[in-house]
Amino acid sequence: MSAVAGAILVAFGVFLIGLTVVVFAKPAVAERFFMAFASSARTHYTEQIVRLVIGASLIIRSGAMWQSKVFWLVGWGIVISSLVLILTPWQWHDRFGEEVRPMLIRHMKLFAVGLLTFGVLLIYGVGLGESRYLQH
Repeated sequence: MSAVAGAILVAFGVFLIGLTVVVFAKPAVAERFFMAFASSARTHYTEQIVRLVIGASLIIRSGAMWQSKVFWLVGWGIVISSLVLILTPWQWHDRFGEEVRPMLIRHMKLFAVGLLTFGVLLIYGVGLGESRYLQH
């Protein structure tokens, strides 16, 4: 189970790094991607399922990761916020998104630096934990 969680986290880290590249290379494509968040019931629930998988993977894998307590807390934060959003009507999430998305688009490159940082930290955390785990 931990190996699957690690693979999911590495794949998500690579996705975040790739999304960073898209923000800088093709900002219009990235903008369309971000503007779709919470725009329909389908995207709302898909978003939450992906977040639950990432959060659960962080919780499962955190014990074998670098900075395990931090990743464990982040995982629980993602899981709890996703469960709250699942129980919230998607239209409320969309209304909140209407307020936040323009700011996100305006500061997309700064946001991308955060995506890059989190993606690299995920991959590093899984990889360092893996090498430490293999030494035991």
